Amino acid sequence: MPTSLTARTYESLLAWYFVIVWGSGFLATKVGLQHAPPFTFLSLRFAFGVLCMIPIVWYTRPVWPTRLIDYMHLIIAGLLMHAVHLGGSHYTQYLGMSAGITAVLLSIQPLLTALIASRWLGERLAPQQWAGIAIGIGGVVLIVWHKIDIREATLGALIAVTVSLFGVTAGTLYQRTFCPSVDLRAGSLIQFSGTLLVVAPLAIWVETTPIRWTWLLIAIIVILVFCASILAVNAFHTLMRRGQATKVTSLIYFTPIFAVALEFLLFQVVPTFIALTGIAITCLGVAMVTWQRPPQTDPKKTA
Repeated sequence: MPTSLTARTYESLLAWYFVIVWGSGFLATKVGLQHAPPFTFLSLRFAFGVLCMIPIVWYTRPVWPTRLIDYMHLIIAGLLMHAVHLGGSHYTQYLGMSAGITAVLLSIQPLLTALIASRWLGERLAPQQWAGIAIGIGGVVLIVWHKIDIREATLGALIAVTVSLFGVTAGTLYQRTFCPSVDLRAGSLIQFSGTLLVVAPLAIWVETTPIRWTWLLIAIIVILVFCASILAVNAFHTLMRRGQATKVTSLIYFTPIFAVALEFLLFQVVPTFIALTGIAITCLGVAMVTWQRPPQTDPKKTA
């Protein structure tokens, strides 16, 4: 049995991996959408994901669900997390909404998760955690403040980002509730296949823009599939199984920080003082949500 220290280290590594990959995924997606429209881009991504998961599943021999209802739960959770969430967020940017507004609106997810988890999942949050959620949202707003142009928030883009927010919140809690012990390898193949069956027809019926095949597009798809869709999503679900939903989803507040850092490293976009202030405030908010008071020991037992 791993010690509690080993378990905490493992969870910390998973958390930081998820944050780094999810944050950098915004930039990768932004570049990818310049080569293919959103549903076509998602179809390519999940088609490659299915091709990758088939040999992984064949070699590792995961435990498959034994009941039809379990397959249905997995497909529903996958459609919410992948088709609805990613489809909505990609289409939002495709319609012209800036990454700044998109990040701010999607950062409401931890607040929605906290409300739902405290009402229906029996998670009790301390006043400090509620305050941390609000502070984290404020920090994210400051981080992306220099990118916000409210004129880009058209009705269609607002509808798309609202759909995306619903998808990621509902999908996260749905999988945690109805698929708590499914093998994530088998689950990934099932969810990728279900998502592909939904987004591919949309790409055929709705989109007419041709794909601009480049080595950059192929590289982005490979990176997003392996690092994000397979590893990061599985890391996220593993953390959800080990901790409170509110604490885990509060990590999403960190993703704009890495987006800002990558913009600086790759495109020499220097963050403003307001953005740096927002980073500090965001870190404070996440700390308030995730920090736990260490258990008090009985002096007599210690002696």
